[in-house]
Amino acid sequence: MSTDTLVTLHGRSLLACAPDGPRLCGGGDALDVIGEALGQRAELVVLPVRRLADEFFTLRTGVAGELVQKFVNYRLPVVVVGDISAHVARSTALRDFVTESNRGRQLWFVATMAELEDRLRPAA
Repeated sequence: MSTDTLVTLHGRSLLACAPDGPRLCGGGDALDVIGEALGQRAELVVLPVRRLADEFFTLRTGVAGELVQKFVNYRLPVVVVGDISAHVARSTALRDFVTESNRGRQLWFVATMAELEDRLRPAA
């Protein structure tokens, strides 16, 4: 298993979570990541989609709300990186959640790290 890595992107410190790390299934799992991020003074957490429990993508389970709320409570933005198109195609609620999240500053969904780099790039 690889380890989470602290990286700097456009002057921001990011905790890039390893794709093969433990899945986040509840608030306690989120707190483990948050603790690591805060310990390394990361400004943002990058979570590969593989790290999220499948229930995250079924909003009625409450898993997404519980996980995201933990990050919000600690004022630590989180970015989910990876292809979630199959999940979005099955749920208009999830599609709307993703759209609204991407308009804000606390939770983003991006397909690739290059897309995240574009979002973090300072405006010219």
